[in-house]
Amino acid sequence: MTSTPFHPATGPARRTVVAAGLAVALTSCGGSDGGTSEDSGAANGGENAGTALAATADIPEGGGKVFADRKVVVTQPAAGEFKAFSATCTHQGCAVTDVSDGVIHCPCHNSTFSITDGGVRGGPAPKPLLAVRITVSGDSIELA
Repeated sequence: MTSTPFHPATGPARRTVVAAGLAVALTSCGGSDGGTSEDSGAANGGENAGTALAATADIPEGGGKVFADRKVVVTQPAAGEFKAFSATCTHQGCAVTDVSDGVIHCPCHNSTFSITDGGVRGGPAPKPLLAVRITVSGDSIELA
């Protein structure tokens, strides 16, 4: 029995197919639904979408609050400006636990993130926290 060697012209390599599949999977997770997030790559609330998360009065100006059960942190960088981010640290997946001094803190390896854009401010975290879509209606903050 003879084996036919693989020739690049006859079809894509396995890694090309896997990479293309991953790109399709990642693209299908995003999308434009006209949400309020400024970041088109922001995550949505999924099954928690449309449910009340907090009252605006619960989020201190210049700070924020972690909602561990929803894996979301909501911040208020300036009066009346609300932002939300994943509460999962981009370093090793630990949960961020608090917001103080204008940064979001991860206790595992001391990574810190900006309350304004989720950007890395310190520590070993390699990427910013993923933005999460929220809507603010009156004094209620909801996952979008």
